[in-house]
Formats: sequence, structure tokens, C-alpha cells
Amino acid sequence: MAELLVVEDEEKIGALLVSALEANGYRVTWCRDGRGALTAARGHAFELVLLDLGLPDIDGIDVCRLLSRQQPLCVVVVLTARREEMDVIEGLESGADDYLTKPFRMTELLARIRAHLRRAAAGALVSEAFTSGDLSLDPAARRCLVGGEEVPLRPKEFDLLARLAADAGRAVTREALMDDVWDRNWTGSTKTLDVHVAALRRRLAVAAERRDPPARLPTITTLRTHGYRLEVETGPPDA
Repeated sequence: MAELLVVEDEEKIGALLVSALEANGYRVTWCRDGRGALTAARGHAFELVLLDLGLPDIDGIDVCRLLSRQQPLCVVVVLTARREEMDVIEGLESGADDYLTKPFRMTELLARIRAHLRRAAAGALVSEAFTSGDLSLDPAARRCLVGGEEVPLRPKEFDLLARLAADAGRAVTREALMDDVWDRNWTGSTKTLDVHVAALRRRLAVAAERRDPPARLPTITTLRTHGYRLEVETGPPDA
């Protein structure tokens, strides 16, 4: 039985979420503010968090960022009344794996939760280690290494890189990435894919620049309207 954390200050919405989630077999902890959520997360490992951004004490974006650091393997789904595209992108970039704008249908939320938990339970998307340049992936340990040093990736970032690595050098369609990294029954926006690719590129670039000389990494090429391709080295590096 999956354990979920609900962070919602509105009593009616919070009570509705708890009732629906428990009726579907989940164990639920409900916190009404950001500080309570961070305290709960320090003492317990949750598999998924439903996080309202409009909290009374701490901005939900900051709570999301801190939760992602505290529990890097936990899926975070943002629930927000903020509809501006930049607010949504900011939420995803702060560490969220997904978002729903209020008001939302409970059936859609439950479908998203099931999709995330199925994907998390499925494990690695490649069974063998992958190396290209100074990048190494260890699927069994879910470790990403740049120049021998581990780079902490969010669950979806690791899965996305692993999926691209499984077809390294070949084009992978947006549909295939959404099916395999999120879920084939996914009902949400594909904007989350682009935000996660951008975040993954930044994390790898920062890790590469920390090395002296900078690490050699495969690049993630955008194939407009089609998908992405992980470029791999085909020969020895330049002298």
C-alpha cells in the first residue's frame, strides 16, 4: 500500500483528497502548511506527494524544492490554481514531476497517481550499464556518474536519461518517451517532458563544468516536432 503526503491548506479540498485517496487504498498523511510537510517528510519516506502551491506559511515552490532534496526518490505532483505557463514551468523546475491545475477532476488525479506509482515500481528502463564519454549510468543502483562523480538526478530525470540511453544514437519519439518514462495511459500535458529534458541538460552541464578539464558528455538533441536523440561518441576524443 503506497504512502502519500497531501499538503493542502483548504479544508474542503484536503478532506476530499484524503477521503478519495484512502477509499482507493492509499495510506495518507495530511499537512496543512509547508513547515508541517517538511517536518513530516524528515521523519517518514513517502512514495508520492500532492503539493498545493498556495500555502499559508511558505511558498509552495520553495516547499517543492526542499522536499525534492529531502526525498529525491519521491514523486511530487503539484496542485495549483496558478494557470500562467511560467508558474507551471517554475513548479516543474523546482523538482515537481507533474502538475494539475485547480479545479481538477478526481478521476484524472487518481489516474495520474496510478501512472506515477506504476512507473516508479517498474524500475530501470535499461538493464545494462551505459557509458559514453565521461557519462556512466548504473541502472541497478540508479546512479548517474560524470567523470566518476555521482550526479543526483530526480526520478523522472534518471528514467528519461536511461530511456534515451537505451536507444542511444537513435531518434526517440515524444510519444515513446511519455509512454515509457511517465506511462502509456498518461493523460497529462507533454510540457512536462520538455521541462524535464531542459532540467536534465542543465544538471549534466553543471556537473561537466565542475571537472578540470570539463567532462565530455553525450548531448541530447531536440528533434523538432518528433522527439529527442542522445548523441554518442563514435571515435576517440580529439587530442
